[in-house]
Amino acid sequence: MERAGAVWKNRGIPFLQMPNTLAMTEPVVYLNGDMLPLSEARVPVLDRGFIFGDGIYEVIPLYGVTPFRAQQHLARLQRSLASIGIPDPFSATEWLGLINEVVAANALAGDQMVYIQVTRGVAKRAHAFPKEVTPTVLVMTNPLVLPAAELREKGVACVTMEDRRWLNCQIKSTSLLGNVLAAQNAAVHGVTETIQFRDGFLTEASSSNVWVVKGGRVSAPPKDNLILEGIRYGLMEELCAAMDISLEARRITRDEVFAADELIISSATKEILPVVTLDGSTIGTGKPGPIYARLYAGYQAAKLASSEALTAR
Repeated sequence: MERAGAVWKNRGIPFLQMPNTLAMTEPVVYLNGDMLPLSEARVPVLDRGFIFGDGIYEVIPLYGVTPFRAQQHLARLQRSLASIGIPDPFSATEWLGLINEVVAANALAGDQMVYIQVTRGVAKRAHAFPKEVTPTVLVMTNPLVLPAAELREKGVACVTMEDRRWLNCQIKSTSLLGNVLAAQNAAVHGVTETIQFRDGFLTEASSSNVWVVKGGRVSAPPKDNLILEGIRYGLMEELCAAMDISLEARRITRDEVFAADELIISSATKEILPVVTLDGSTIGTGKPGPIYARLYAGYQAAKLASSEALTAR
């Protein structure tokens, strides 16, 4: 497999000399050493990602062509790979080089999100890990459509359900059926997210971390095996510290969630959003609150500072 930073090949033609018309007509993806049109990207049926969901993924937002908190995303990718015994095929520098190649190949206008997936690879179907297998690596990018301004101004509705997922939620696994069912629950109810509880305590939403505000203080579930530590978790800690807002990681009861002054969800694709109704019950005043407003402004300032820092290099 060729490494990031080298000239990626597609059918023997240096990638950087490929005509721009390819990116204009169809997305270009990286798959196992090749840059090729999405419609031509193929993996064998016996890839363990297909057979078992035996793989890890990561999603990195880019504002323009600038990755946001890329080092944190890549560190989480490495942690997830290590936790299930898949060797990381690239260094952080090589991953960034590869991401830049994919972004350049597609020349998307506006914000985008890079999707990375690494599976254990192709082997005869057997549950135990195969020996001497090469990981399958996919990188692609898509437009990032952020929530409409109206949702931020008015807030969103969510519903709840019992968290029935496995007990290794800290691993960003491609085995996402539990999350899919929770997301479908939200879709069926016509709301933005499903917020989950395990044994009466808050965990997370189908694809978001959840933040509870009471009396000007922010609480969040602990960073343990019951949630995926979103990259925005660290950012929210930084923002709260900078704004002198108290933030505590602790077990949060269902009653506390419904009694919150404000409820906030966060993810790479949502950034942060205010929740104003939960299971049809009003949260706080039924409008986005002051802590949300401060944190959203801080989030936007962090994005700007990140872009300016990279531009200045």
